[in-house]
Parts: sequence; structure tokens; C-alpha cells
Amino acid sequence: MSTVSSPSPSVSPGRRVWLRFRKNRRGYWSLIVFSILFVISLMADLISNDKPLVARYNGELVFPIAKNYSEKKFGGDFDTQADYLDPFIRDQFGKNGNWAIYPLNHYHFDTLNYFAEAPNPAPPSAENWLGTDDSGRDVVARLLYGFRVSVLFGLALTITGVLLGIVTGAIQGYFAGKTDLFFQRFMEIWGSMPELYLLIIFASIFQPSIGLLLLLLSLFGWMGLSDYVRADFLRNRNLEYVQAARALGLSNRQIIWRHVLPNSLTPVVTFLPFRMSAAILALTSLDFLGLGVPPSVASLGELLAQGKNNLDAWWIVVSTFCVLTVMLLLLTNIGDALRNALDVRRKA
Repeated sequence: MSTVSSPSPSVSPGRRVWLRFRKNRRGYWSLIVFSILFVISLMADLISNDKPLVARYNGELVFPIAKNYSEKKFGGDFDTQADYLDPFIRDQFGKNGNWAIYPLNHYHFDTLNYFAEAPNPAPPSAENWLGTDDSGRDVVARLLYGFRVSVLFGLALTITGVLLGIVTGAIQGYFAGKTDLFFQRFMEIWGSMPELYLLIIFASIFQPSIGLLLLLLSLFGWMGLSDYVRADFLRNRNLEYVQAARALGLSNRQIIWRHVLPNSLTPVVTFLPFRMSAAILALTSLDFLGLGVPPSVASLGELLAQGKNNLDAWWIVVSTFCVLTVMLLLLTNIGDALRNALDVRRKA
């Protein structure tokens, strides 16, 4: 007796987007690799640090990575913070049953290697896997911490730009008329301001900081997305479901939040990886010019500047260039796959 198979359950729109995204193997694996690298960078303090994770000294367990100890604590002569890379301190952890567990890489991003055998910038060695910069700081540690700073800064700038772009684009597109005309003229004036000159002026007046840099770049980073959101709102504001919502007495805020915005998020989601790539490039460029983060923060752009000033230290430029290339390539692949996944003409 033949049996009639039941129809397969319908796939939700979100599930269809995910299936289309997974079908793009390059974008899917780029997302996995980028997520792994980002998680590793978040654990940079546990992977690359000049302080032991845990140590046992005279029968007492200590956690130098979480608490500062003076040199006298470990048999030294001074009250200053212990230097755990000092051969004397290392010898102390090897006596009388004492021990210490160091991170995989023994250097923080600002640690100076006073015991390097070669002059700085030193080439790659067993102690410094990718060598040191012109100040004697470990390149691996600065790349790891610089990657984390770049991604977190890119995320923060992307989020602020997206929020401002959605708000301004929604107001322009939904209300249209004089409101749209006013905003368009304002954006033309605001977009014509010399952003680089403003950064130079503010850098000379205020002390450089990540917060100040994020604020200045956010003032100009919303306009690109605002145009896309405005176009979608202009298209959707006169459709039947919006007119029906108005007839039911819903307020403008309810119509925007419940109906128009969810149907206008396609350019927003597609814009995210590319906006993040642009933010990372902007930070790297400003750091290269000396207008970015303060010197106390690990920076990929500062490493590129060091490579320019020390052309014989090829390991600085090559390693930094590879990290930037891989980072931007992964984000570009994710953005392409996301754009294709949101294309309703494609089948999963």
C-alpha cells in the first residue's frame, strides 16, 4: 500500500537566510575563523603576559596576573612591583619546591625585553617569535593586543554609526517632505567638512584617547548608512500595510518600530561587515599618522609606522601586513556572503 508523504514544514525567513549564508562556504568559514581569532584576542591577557598565571612561593599560592606583588615578596630588595622576567625572580620560582606557570607568550604588549641578545629591533628568535620593535617590545604581543583593539574599536564605531544612521534615515524617509529636505541640506553641509583637518585640530587641543577618536569618527560615520535607510523608508511608507496601520490608529512611532523598520533592515545588516572594515582601516591609518590612539595602547598602525622607520626590520611590516590582510579579507568574505544570503532571489 502506497503512503502519501506529508509536506515538509515551511522554513522561516530567518532560517532561509541562514541556509543561504551557510551555502556560501567561503563566507561561512570566514565567520568561524574570525570568531575564533576574536575570542583568542579577548583572552590576550591569559595568552601573552609578562606575569605568571599562578605561582607557588614558600608554600603560598599567588596569582600575579590578578594582583600586584612587590619584589620583596619573592626575596628581592625593593618594594617596587616584581619583574617576573628577571632571571633572579625566575630562579626564585625554581628553588625549594616553588614554581610558576607562565602564559604561552611571556610578554605583555608594553613589556620591554631588557635581556635580548640582539639590539632592537631584534629579529625573530625562540624567545620573541616575531622579533621585537625598535623599543624592545614583543611583536607577537603587540599584534595580539592590537588585533583586539582594532576589532573592538570597529565594533563600537559600527554600532554607533548604525544607530545614528537608522535614526536619521528613518526620520527622513518616513516623514519626507520638508523634514527630508532639511536633513539632506544638513548632510551636504556636514559631509563637506574636512574630517582629517578636524582630527588634527582636536589632536593638538585634547589628549589623544580612544573615546575622543570614537566620538570624532562617529560624527561622520553615519551618513553612508543613512542614505540606504532613507531610501527603504521612502519606498515602504506608502505601501498597503503602512496605510492599513495608519487607518487602525497606530502612532508614527509604532508604525516605524513595528512595521517599517523590520522591513528596511536588509541594507543595515549587509552594511555591517563593510562598515567594520572601514572603521578598522580608519583607525590603522590614523595610528600610522600619529593621530589615533595614545602610545600606551597597542596599535597595528603604530607597528606599520615602525616598519616604515626601520626598513631593515622586515618582520614588523610583514607580520602586521599579514594580520591586517587576513582580518579585512575575512570581514569582506562575511559581508559578501551576508549580502547574498539576504538576496530573496537566491534559493537555499
